[in-house]
Amino acid sequence: MVLAALALEAIIGYPDWLHRRIPHPVAWIAALIATLERRWNHPGRARKVLGVVALGIIVAVSAGAGVLILQVVPRIPYGGVAVTLIATLGLAQRSLFDHVAAVIRALNANDLAGARAAVGRIVGRDVSQLDERGVSAAALESLAESFNDGVVAPAFWLFVGGLPGLFAYKAVNTADSMIGHMEPRWRDFGWAAARTDDLLNLIPARLAGALLAMAGRGGWRVMFRDARKHASPNAGWPEAAMAGALKVELGGAASYDGVVHERPRFGAGPRPAPHHLGRGLMIFLGACWVMWGLLAIGGLIWRP
Repeated sequence: MVLAALALEAIIGYPDWLHRRIPHPVAWIAALIATLERRWNHPGRARKVLGVVALGIIVAVSAGAGVLILQVVPRIPYGGVAVTLIATLGLAQRSLFDHVAAVIRALNANDLAGARAAVGRIVGRDVSQLDERGVSAAALESLAESFNDGVVAPAFWLFVGGLPGLFAYKAVNTADSMIGHMEPRWRDFGWAAARTDDLLNLIPARLAGALLAMAGRGGWRVMFRDARKHASPNAGWPEAAMAGALKVELGGAASYDGVVHERPRFGAGPRPAPHHLGRGLMIFLGACWVMWGLLAIGGLIWRP
């Protein structure tokens, strides 16, 4: 089912015509998180405790939806196909490819403003001052990190826990992206989301780095050397693997909300150029293919 869901998502994604009519389910999770944060995250309250409770509600609702679907949908005609289609909602191969491809098209057309706008849809940093190399680096970093968050980790938890596992992971990952920050407003309320997301990504992030290194035919040395430089225990693995496979340098200074942050550097080559971004997208595709192949082999070998 995991392999079928990955294949279907790569083909159909979440079509724009459907998104215009029905927002992606991740938006529903985000709305619940925003509501709880707005009501509970106030000075003078036990923010850390309320953050734990909020995360418990978010995970319970999401995993519960997965359990309910598994209780009802398989009983209808073609229920197995329906469950597989529903599982595609937690995967983002197609979306990630399309977003990075849009950056590449703009760069190839010498449309720097368009490239900045395109990369601004997938990164949180300030993009208005980025040159071509800055845009390429930002897109590559997002591609590598999102390969884990949007592809490997959801597939891993779908394999481990079925739809409830997949939905629970997406709930935690969405909560981390919204409230799991170190700024004073979020530090206590988002603590549980950030720590839980770290835990759920421990294995997938390392798998993602390995898949990128295999697909890129290199990057192992850089990955093992530089991955732990990242402030996150997980994000450095796929990012360092991508830097090593491309023989470029990723990371370094970046501006967020007008403030320049010095980040660790991964790799020891030049700053990436647009052609490196194109090759990075091919490595991403290759890593997806490797993952599909391993799932296919595992499915032939494993007989529960």
